[in-house]
Amino acid sequence: MNIVLRGTTIASRFLFIFFLARFIAPSSMGIYGLFTVTVGYALYPMGLDFYTYTTREIIKRDKKEWGAILKNQVALSGVLYAVCIPLFCLLFVFNVLPVGLLPWFVVILIFEHINQELGRLLIAISEQLMSSVLLFIRQGSWALAIVALMYYEETARTLNYVFAAWSLAGVMAVSFAIYRLRKMKIGGWQQSVNWGWIIKGLKICIPFLLATLALRGIQTLDRYWLEAAISIEVVGAYTLFMGMVGTLSVFLDAGVFSYSYPALIKAHHNNQAGEFRRLLRKMLLLVIIFTALFSVATLIVLPYLLTWIGNDFYFKHQALYGRLLFAMVICEFSMIPHYALYAQGRDRPIIASHILSLFVFIATTSLFIRFQSPLTAIPMGLSTAFAFILLWKSVCYLKGRTVQPVIAQASA
Repeated sequence: MNIVLRGTTIASRFLFIFFLARFIAPSSMGIYGLFTVTVGYALYPMGLDFYTYTTREIIKRDKKEWGAILKNQVALSGVLYAVCIPLFCLLFVFNVLPVGLLPWFVVILIFEHINQELGRLLIAISEQLMSSVLLFIRQGSWALAIVALMYYEETARTLNYVFAAWSLAGVMAVSFAIYRLRKMKIGGWQQSVNWGWIIKGLKICIPFLLATLALRGIQTLDRYWLEAAISIEVVGAYTLFMGMVGTLSVFLDAGVFSYSYPALIKAHHNNQAGEFRRLLRKMLLLVIIFTALFSVATLIVLPYLLTWIGNDFYFKHQALYGRLLFAMVICEFSMIPHYALYAQGRDRPIIASHILSLFVFIATTSLFIRFQSPLTAIPMGLSTAFAFILLWKSVCYLKGRTVQPVIAQASA
């Protein structure tokens, strides 16, 4: 059931992006793309990746103490909301995003963050099925519902209806998760907030947060750069094609990486160097097979999908898909040395490569854009940044294959 729910969620999101492209104009598609990547980026400063600290603490403690840990995280979130939300609202004040979407942004951002943290908590306490149900409610259910509504009702083919459905699904998911947690009778809520404990956790989480912000920054800055260089309509095409290639990452994460890296950690802890290398070779083979099949299949069906959408604008820019696919393939291959380093507890190369990759992206894209169209230069910048990450992590892994067993783990 867990696999079925996650598969349905992935399929729902894949179909949703094409139906949306069929029902709304490229300019609206571009606004949707900017909106979603901004929400996705904002989630990180809203949470500071503090879950990496709280989930470890929860796993180590009895259920009667969980409430105290969660209360600390809620207190930290309250402070972060008060600081971050006004800052992100400036994007609307200065018309970076349409001011009319500000209420939707605030509501969606808050509920996306709460749902994200609740989903992680459910996984940490071995409620994987409930986490998958939560994920489907907040990502898959509303996508299916709004597609059906848009199909039968032309007046619903606007972003306001899309964001309303997204918001409603977020509220429903939070309600479901809270109901489930209340049934578990978690204790420790009466304890006061421990700010010293929170500060200790922040010292651990902040380095990984900076790395995550840099990596996510690449896939947020690219859209804004494209809008500034060309138009919001082109961002719409970029959003469509990036949504399609992004499915490769979801499939590999669910079908390869999530199953492989726990075995890598175990092999490293047991000092089984041969088994560790065997698992890496198997991971490499699976990535090659998955990426080859995905690339061939999507390149074949893309013209038919664009014909079904029925908008010549996307046909005009379909060459963009191949460039983005190339960048994504490089990104996925970089995950192999990433998980090798992660399993060994070697966090510094991961953090360094992610932070430096943002500067590589900005520098190379700035250079390419002098000689190429932004539609070519920006994907080339992405490919270069991901290639840099792949090379950096690969070299660091190969140089340190004899490192001692892991004593600390980073967030993958």
